[in-house]
Amino acid sequence: MTRSDGGAPGSGSSSRWAIGGGRIRFPDISPRAYEHPADRGALVALRAIPGFDAVLKAVSGAIGERSVRLLCLASSIRVSPRQYPLLHQMLNECSTALDVQPVPELYVQQSPQPTAMTIGLDRPLIVISTGMLDLVDDDGLRFIIGHEVGHVLSGHAVYRTMLLQLINIATSIQWMPIGYWGVRAIIQGLNEWYRKSELSCDRAGLLCGQDPKAALRVHACLAGAQNPDEMDVAGFLDQATEYTSTGDVRDSLLKIVQVSGQTHPLAALRAAELQRWAAGEEYRAILAGDYARRSEDADAPMSEDVKAAAASYANAFRTSSDPLFRVVGGVGTVVGGVGSAAAGRVRDWWQHGRDAADPDDNHPG
Repeated sequence: MTRSDGGAPGSGSSSRWAIGGGRIRFPDISPRAYEHPADRGALVALRAIPGFDAVLKAVSGAIGERSVRLLCLASSIRVSPRQYPLLHQMLNECSTALDVQPVPELYVQQSPQPTAMTIGLDRPLIVISTGMLDLVDDDGLRFIIGHEVGHVLSGHAVYRTMLLQLINIATSIQWMPIGYWGVRAIIQGLNEWYRKSELSCDRAGLLCGQDPKAALRVHACLAGAQNPDEMDVAGFLDQATEYTSTGDVRDSLLKIVQVSGQTHPLAALRAAELQRWAAGEEYRAILAGDYARRSEDADAPMSEDVKAAAASYANAFRTSSDPLFRVVGGVGTVVGGVGSAAAGRVRDWWQHGRDAADPDDNHPG
């Protein structure tokens, strides 16, 4: 990781490091800077599934970029300076923060379900539902848009599009046992990877909004908080600790079943994972300008991704009190959450305040 010669973002050395609201931007930032190691490791494993490359090529060839965009044009509202101008401003700020060009198109889709996704192949686009707009506040929307811009920068859209299409294909060929189960295996692999990619892009969203409390409010709203300002923050994070540290092997097996087929991590566990990262050294280093850069990506060996993923799994095993981990004696991430020790540290960080945990922290928000 390197730091620009122009001075560290947030150091006050140059106004060119700031965007709206005094937030810091990260020129030339590589997705490696924020991607969860399990995300990159899972993608490496996914690409090793027999037939994956062939299926990817076939699905990519069957989906026209024009088809995806035309459907959005005909059925959704394209965000622009005239339509949802605040969302348009947030999109530009998030794209500037992560140095993403061209700025992806953003559409608002009528749906009561609170959703947001990034789809497409060569030119990914972002879709946010009206249900999501109704659910979260402006700072939460900035986190969500930044999350989706992170998907764009990481190149996740092609795999997300592939997943959606394969689910449709699997539904139509259930009467073909061999073909169906082959597609289902790839769908399961994609779901496992996508849950990890959500952890990565939560970090990207935090880098855009630079407000851990706003991110936590979003996760709480997705979990069912109607007024997140009145919720017990520490109590919500305690739910992740209780989930990962209580029960017996039967509960561990139930957790595997619960997450099977899910594209997103469970809300409380996801919240605790992001808040743990927000309280750590890696996040502060990025804010200080010390991060991996895209110009260095070609020199970063793939073996580093595998090693980082292995280290992440090993740490999850060491810190987890899940009884199945102890019985099996191996490494796994069956619930995609954090160990009780990590969640406990995050809880303390919130109770005592970010300023107490990091007295030298002078970044916005």
